[in-house]
Amino acid sequence: MMTPSLSRRSLLALGAAALAGLSLPRAARTQTPLRIVATTGMIADAARAISGGGVQGLMGPGVDPHGYRQTRSDIAALVSADLVLWHGLRLEAQLAGLMETLQARGPVVAVAETVDPARLLRSPDYPDQPDPHLWMDPDLWLQVVAAIADAITGATTGADPEPAETLPANAAAYRAEITAVQDYAKCVLASVPPAARVLVTAHDAFGYFGRAYGFEVEGLQGISTESEAGLARIRDLVDLLVERDIRAVFVESSVPDRAMRALIEGAAARGHTVVIGGELYSDAMGPEGSHEGTYPGMIDHNVTTIARALGGSAPERGAFGKLAAGT
Repeated sequence: MMTPSLSRRSLLALGAAALAGLSLPRAARTQTPLRIVATTGMIADAARAISGGGVQGLMGPGVDPHGYRQTRSDIAALVSADLVLWHGLRLEAQLAGLMETLQARGPVVAVAETVDPARLLRSPDYPDQPDPHLWMDPDLWLQVVAAIADAITGATTGADPEPAETLPANAAAYRAEITAVQDYAKCVLASVPPAARVLVTAHDAFGYFGRAYGFEVEGLQGISTESEAGLARIRDLVDLLVERDIRAVFVESSVPDRAMRALIEGAAARGHTVVIGGELYSDAMGPEGSHEGTYPGMIDHNVTTIARALGGSAPERGAFGKLAAGT
């Protein structure tokens, strides 16, 4: 949370001043290991796996990237980084100005903006804003992982060649993990009865998931958590729950659940019982150091939770037996 004394303008000014103070040429400052800063946890996870080194992620578990504002320590980390990886597509809307400033000094890559625009979803409510939640489809996210690998490879030019030689193998191993969880997802989600393939969540972050696996997706809020869920939207979703006999809805780790509770109460007032099917990881991953705190683990958790709550068949501990008990 940004303190009152740190306005967006003052933070950008601080960033500009810090940039101006860096008089050494970039080549003279490059060290091994590479100093990489990533915005979201999903990007940071890929960068760590591929680089084999430490990567600083700005947004930890439970952090909502839509409204995230940079801090002084963020700016210091970004300015001293050899490579900055951010998502783009207006996901980190409050950081866009700072990222533009940082581009003047070195590699700053909006990794999601490398994906073919024809593959991006667009809401009728936001025709000029592509849905940024690409990580919800592992096949699509593999394209972003390729962009991350390319950016890291490019940034290692002129550095110690030994770490650079490990990058292709690291990237291949990470892609294999994602492919494995994608194969698992296809299998267990196919076990959900067709009539039950309706996913109701806190905000519209699961559009790519729905397209990939054949689910109808309804978010209480829009594609940004900055939007508000109005009474009309709540009423419409209550109607949907009752008329379609939907028995489970899902909360998200990075979005308050009070509006979802209103859905459950609204359905109950009409004699229809709805339960929380589980907590999903939408814009942030799980706890650091856990399986759910990795991108493959995040998808494993979501897929397993959804399948089990909507009448499908999935092992309690997920694809690799690593999920926390009770998922």
